[in-house]
Amino acid sequence: MSFLTQLLRRSNRTPFRAAAALLFVCAIVSAFVLAACGSDATNNKDFGQPPDPNIFNPGLGGGNGGYGSGTGTASVPPPVCPDEYKACPHQFTYPLGTETTVELRGDFGGPDTWMKGVQMKKDGANWTATVDVPYNKAVQYKFYIDGMTWKVDPAQPNTTDASNNTNNTFVGTTCDPAACNEPGALPAGVFDWRDAVIYFVFVDRFSDGSAANNCNVGAASGAIANYQGGDWAGVTAKINSGYFTELGANVLWLTVPVKNADTYAGAGVGGDTHKYSAYHGYWPSDPTQTESCFGTKQELIDLVAAAHTKNLKVIFDYAMVHVQIGSSVYAAHNDWFWPNTSGAGNCICGQGCDWNADAQKCWFTDYLPHWNYTNAAARDFSVGNAVQLAVDTKVDGFRLDAIKHVDISWLTQLRAQITSQVLPGLPKQSRFYMVGETYDFGNQGYIKSFVDPASKLDGQFDFPLRAQVVNTMLLRNKKMSDLAAFMGGNDYFYGGDAVMSTFIGNHDLPRAIHLAQNSPLWGDQASDGKDRAWQNQPGLPSEKEAYERLANAFGLLLTNRGAPLIYYGDEIAMPGGGDPDNRRMMTFTGWTANQTFVHDRIAALNAIRAAHPALRRGTRSNISVDDDTWVFVRTTTGDNVWVGINRSDDDKPISGLPAGALTELVTNTPTTGPNATIPARQTRIFIQK
Repeated sequence: MSFLTQLLRRSNRTPFRAAAALLFVCAIVSAFVLAACGSDATNNKDFGQPPDPNIFNPGLGGGNGGYGSGTGTASVPPPVCPDEYKACPHQFTYPLGTETTVELRGDFGGPDTWMKGVQMKKDGANWTATVDVPYNKAVQYKFYIDGMTWKVDPAQPNTTDASNNTNNTFVGTTCDPAACNEPGALPAGVFDWRDAVIYFVFVDRFSDGSAANNCNVGAASGAIANYQGGDWAGVTAKINSGYFTELGANVLWLTVPVKNADTYAGAGVGGDTHKYSAYHGYWPSDPTQTESCFGTKQELIDLVAAAHTKNLKVIFDYAMVHVQIGSSVYAAHNDWFWPNTSGAGNCICGQGCDWNADAQKCWFTDYLPHWNYTNAAARDFSVGNAVQLAVDTKVDGFRLDAIKHVDISWLTQLRAQITSQVLPGLPKQSRFYMVGETYDFGNQGYIKSFVDPASKLDGQFDFPLRAQVVNTMLLRNKKMSDLAAFMGGNDYFYGGDAVMSTFIGNHDLPRAIHLAQNSPLWGDQASDGKDRAWQNQPGLPSEKEAYERLANAFGLLLTNRGAPLIYYGDEIAMPGGGDPDNRRMMTFTGWTANQTFVHDRIAALNAIRAAHPALRRGTRSNISVDDDTWVFVRTTTGDNVWVGINRSDDDKPISGLPAGALTELVTNTPTTGPNATIPARQTRIFIQK
């Protein structure tokens, strides 16, 4: 990743400042100097910390040495699974006597297997049972005889537990390969966020359902920076029409629903001279009210209810870093905000204050006062508003904007109050899902520091993975073996119970279709595309190859762990340069054949993902990988799925599939293993008949 990406800017939050020149200098000098340069402001990236070498040299990641070291087939690593989820088979015995039944009970399967164990079978002079035990971990067990009596076998080692019970013990074992028992089994009917496919509905740019709430801000520098009429009524209509269900999305992420400032009176927003309305939602003015330009609060409540009727979950974007300077909250309680001064002068991020060291107090711009959440009254007010919004609307989660810029006490207090006040009212889901945005393409460890489903976030948007996917499958400047090696170390990096959101496109980057073109419009996956945001705006590519590459990248995301994100319009390969051109009004008619191809392929992949839990959880075992192809099998209890991905512009043969009759699910055609051909720029998915 080029360090010139430090110059990127997000127009809806932060103006381009003279500090960019310093960042440019930092980018071209040594890593030592880079460490003193601070982070990229507008994209909330953390360039001030040395990059993890495993990110920038994926051949080192996950212990998979040998990847990307040449052409041909790379070495194939074992399945990726943390030791705490591994299990090994072990046979337990009990001497045969006059008993009628013997049940093995113990902690080999957690507390439940003390209450209901495994029936043993007669085998010569013993009763036997083979069960999976935790990898390299001691196990205590006992025998339940004839449904009434607990016994130990005196011939086997024993110990006394904390409750003064005498149990047999097994010192533990290791095995290779080991089973991978991913945690998190849920009762029937309870939504599992590992099954989520998220669709980002950019409300103002999606569908205009009611002209009554249309807004116009005269100071905006043109239609693309102004409100365009999309509203909650329009989203509800698309919910009821089945648009999201037919696409295969089951979670809707809506832009910020709270009241925003009508306009920004100054210039210089986002590094250009244009003025913007707050159609995007990131300039909140009154967090106690909802945005009237999108409709009434009741219409928002009705939207969530309609989604639930269609078995869709809803998460709200929530902006809690700052308010717009004209906010009544700021006028009444400016002591709840950090002052716009510091020892060095002003406390604008990148000017008098540092983007990293002062991340939780510096103002993004001189019109966005930054909350001081070390002030308990400010924190209580902000958290209370978020919780009340969740209670009132029955929303299922939050996307938390620029999370690194708030004091961690805000996040932990929010999680605690959501758990006690909101989650009990949502009985059909396992958790109130909170996903964060930390705009950083390289620092996995920093992104992980915010992830803890019990006290902080359930996951974050996986920017490092996005960088690898785009570099490999759209820009084609890395090898598939590099991508495989990176993902081998990334699968469980954030924790087995984390639900990271994987993505290709979002609202701060130019439209992904242009990175997939035969000659990409931008050569850096992190380019902001601002050079074509207001003029020379790109149209739809003509070559089919671009659409196939984009669909193929979705093929990778939709056959692996995480909660994949579809940025509105990416399902039809919508064109667009940088912000705000990447936020054009959604179109539902007049699609070209190439756009229809992408839409239908994503829908087909989503249907396959929904039918096969192995694509959403469990273990990935690599079969083969080289410069252009990657073949792997995904496995979970009762489900095995083989995936072949070819990013090349030529058809490629693969092998290693099961011998015999198979069904290829993308084209729904029968085939015979162990060999197959994957067409250029395609994903193929196989199951045994």
